[in-house]
Amino acid sequence: MRPRSFNRRAVLRSLAGGSLLMPGLVSQLLAEDSPADPLAPRVTELPAPAKRVIFIFSNGGVSHMDTFDPKPKLFAADGKTMGIGGGLSNQQRVLLRPGWQFKPGGKCGTPVSDLFPHLRGCMDDICVIRSMKSDDNEHYNATLGLHCGSFFFSRPSIGSWISYGLGTSNRNLPSFVVLAAASPYAGTQIFNNDFLPAYHQGVRVMPGHEPITDLDPRSTLEGLQKMEMDFSGALNARHLKARGGDTDLAARIRSFETAFHMQSEAREVFELEKETDETLELYGMKRGQTEGFGWQCLVARRLAERGVRFIELVDGSSSHNWDQHGDMAEHAKHAEYIDQPVAGLLKDLKRRGMLDDTLVVWTTEFGRTPGVDGTKGRGHHSACFSSWMAGGGVKGGITYGETDEIGAAVVENRVHVHDFHATILHLLGIDHERLTYRHGGRDYRLTDVSGNVVGDILS
Repeated sequence: MRPRSFNRRAVLRSLAGGSLLMPGLVSQLLAEDSPADPLAPRVTELPAPAKRVIFIFSNGGVSHMDTFDPKPKLFAADGKTMGIGGGLSNQQRVLLRPGWQFKPGGKCGTPVSDLFPHLRGCMDDICVIRSMKSDDNEHYNATLGLHCGSFFFSRPSIGSWISYGLGTSNRNLPSFVVLAAASPYAGTQIFNNDFLPAYHQGVRVMPGHEPITDLDPRSTLEGLQKMEMDFSGALNARHLKARGGDTDLAARIRSFETAFHMQSEAREVFELEKETDETLELYGMKRGQTEGFGWQCLVARRLAERGVRFIELVDGSSSHNWDQHGDMAEHAKHAEYIDQPVAGLLKDLKRRGMLDDTLVVWTTEFGRTPGVDGTKGRGHHSACFSSWMAGGGVKGGITYGETDEIGAAVVENRVHVHDFHATILHLLGIDHERLTYRHGGRDYRLTDVSGNVVGDILS
């Protein structure tokens, strides 16, 4: 019987019965034309100092003047009343002094508050951008814009754009992974592919004893599952070709292929018992620990060294985060949660020779007001905030941009979210104006219709 005479039901019945015809069927079906690999690695047009990105997002709005943007005059102006533009309100507000002192970090002397004593020691490798600017004061919209370049409409995530632009360098793992214990504001849209082909959606991994479920092979017979996957993959390729390359169908097929390949490599990524005690201590972890931000950072390093293109670490959820309206003292516990793990990640990447081609980004969706909002807290403030980058072609030991004397507005070298995205893409060798996708009759891009690469921070 010729393989082509099988219908799908008969083929699956034969597959389930372990037919002796299977090797021949697989050989012929695999020889047929199949769609081009949408995740094949691509050569960039520009020089690419960074091969991958570890993107750390602190959810809720971290106060810039309490962390990376020292404001001595705000200490002195504590309790005074003045108008504050660009934030939660343009009304007169009572100014609130920062709750922590600043000290110089590293040989460069970049000042960092006492909230981040571990990160303070890494400032020679970090470029702090003090002049970030968002377009919205609400968490959902600002988080959406920070990830997708659009503040009001769902668009593909930056991780999906990078997967689309660069492909993957490891077929056994997803190109875009999100390590998140809980969903932040804007939920799963932060790692959604939206109108991009569904291959590029982020794969969410949950901290815990089984970060990815059902990875064990269903059969222990050597080679059987691979033969079955080759056979079903060949059938699926024909099915996809007959339906015009439907991207949703293609993504579903691709998910089965990735799941199969992940059985050989993904489980090993999460076997942290292979790490030394010294490495675990560097991240502030205990042996056997399967959650916490140290776990997220260490797994991010292991994913990065195995070729995953974009890894996002989410710090906080929509209910437990940096949104301190009531009492700024709450910032202390959030900072303690991430300080040593993130510093450990930078040190670990550097000693392994990975920081040179790994871009590490830390950001939040907006800053906070210089004045009081609530009782002892600060309000939402999109007019200015701080982010930082390290490695991957970025100058370390510098600050870029300035805000005014109380941290209310940018006064020098504004970096809009679109500029931020354009710079990240540039460091990966991607021209942000040329990374486009046609949808609904127009060409879309991550940076919408604006954005400039911040050349002064490039090494």
